[in-house]
Amino acid sequence: EIAKKQKEYVTRQTVNNYRRREGLKPFHVISRPLKSETHISDRLWLCDWLKDWTEEDFLHLAPSDEFYVWTVRKPNYQNDRIWAKSVEDIEDDERYREMVKNQACIGIFIIFTAKKMHWVIKDKGESWTGQYFRDIILMQHVFPFLTDEENVIDLDNVIFVHDKAPCMRANMTQHLIRDNKIEFWGNDIWPGNSPDLNAAEHIGSIMKDEVEQKMLSETGHNRYSEDTLKKHIADVLTNMEENTELFEALLCSYPSRLRAVKSANGRHTDY
Repeated sequence: EIAKKQKEYVTRQTVNNYRRREGLKPFHVISRPLKSETHISDRLWLCDWLKDWTEEDFLHLAPSDEFYVWTVRKPNYQNDRIWAKSVEDIEDDERYREMVKNQACIGIFIIFTAKKMHWVIKDKGESWTGQYFRDIILMQHVFPFLTDEENVIDLDNVIFVHDKAPCMRANMTQHLIRDNKIEFWGNDIWPGNSPDLNAAEHIGSIMKDEVEQKMLSETGHNRYSEDTLKKHIADVLTNMEENTELFEALLCSYPSRLRAVKSANGRHTDY
């Protein structure tokens, strides 16, 4: 207001500088995924399609996901900031994370069954392209993992589950999985924009929380370094590899997840 009265041009940086001088800090709002009418109808169709499945049936699933882990979880959008002096000043119905500049990040792929979890740290400089997903993730990791009787309950009944990320949705990827005789839920089954139906998302959330706590405990000059982040990621994932109690609980949660989707008329749930 003062700048306007003095007929000075007010930029976003001017406003941000003022907020910081007032002791405010930016927090990023984590929005829930939007659902189109197609998403909603596809989610409800999946609920009906799986209505006769039991918990034992879901134990044969092998959910998977890929994501990035940041030293202090990276924000996505400038307009999703909340300015406050401390987290206590933010209303309870908002979800937030503190923002830090110049963060390192590492890409992770995970897949788990009722018996074991397998994880891959993405090669530095690579992107989650369809080619990388097929050549490295699927051919070198997923297929060998799912065809090893030590990792699954029944080799003949295991089902590979992934969301509709572009690398998975590509026709070449779908054909590759079929050609390798791997049972999976393809584009005609899995509904888009449904992280609440992918139990691997829960594994990712647990891992990110534990890594974040380890990063916050760092006090040295390399606290935000990529090597430090990678070490903590590897430690956390290694400790989770054979947590069968967690894996079974997540797989057995599918009936309640599907009921929640039905109750929400196909919209987002709290899972």
